[in-house]
Amino acid sequence: MAEKMQHVATPKQLRAVLIFTIAYILVAAAVIIARRNLEFIIYLFVMAMIIAATLGVYRRAGLSFPLLCLFSIWGLSHMLGGIIHIPGHWHSTDTTAVLYNWRILPGYLKYDQLVHGFGVGLVTWTCWQALSHRVCRIGGAPLRPTFGLLALCATAGMGFGALNEVVEFLAVLILPKTNVGDYENTGWDLVANLVGAATAAVAIFAVYRHRLRTNPAPS
Repeated sequence: MAEKMQHVATPKQLRAVLIFTIAYILVAAAVIIARRNLEFIIYLFVMAMIIAATLGVYRRAGLSFPLLCLFSIWGLSHMLGGIIHIPGHWHSTDTTAVLYNWRILPGYLKYDQLVHGFGVGLVTWTCWQALSHRVCRIGGAPLRPTFGLLALCATAGMGFGALNEVVEFLAVLILPKTNVGDYENTGWDLVANLVGAATAAVAIFAVYRHRLRTNPAPS
């Protein structure tokens, strides 16, 4: 068989990821509450919903341990982005001095955009794992990552990224002051989402091709 179904994380592995994730969320929550950062309190609720959704997908369709670990790392990068202070020369003068506004490559790349692309890439991979696992359970044969299926998963990932922009827009409407950027910033966030989704799709196909070469189907 050219491609084996992705191994699903064991309950023990899931617990380990959850313990790590809940631990850093509790620490971040303590810092956020102490600073009275209302914007990030909203994002804590969003994180809780993301965790619940990920657990739901895991129970129904199965997700791998590496994917769960990367989701936890993404959540950590998201939390750190809002609570870690940075030097003044790391960000533009019209933004707050938090890690999210770090201009890694001034004029080209921000930490915020990396987190956006990373998250959407993971959602794209999640869609692929869930879809392929369900198809394999029903039909018995592994799913081949065609252009159409990968485009579908990437589009779903970008949809999640767009939903995040809606959450940020609601924060702007509700709160007197936020760290959400302007229209151009939103546009670059969407571009980062596209890059993250496309990168994940290419990686999925590359892994599939590698497995075909190393474990070809019997003739």
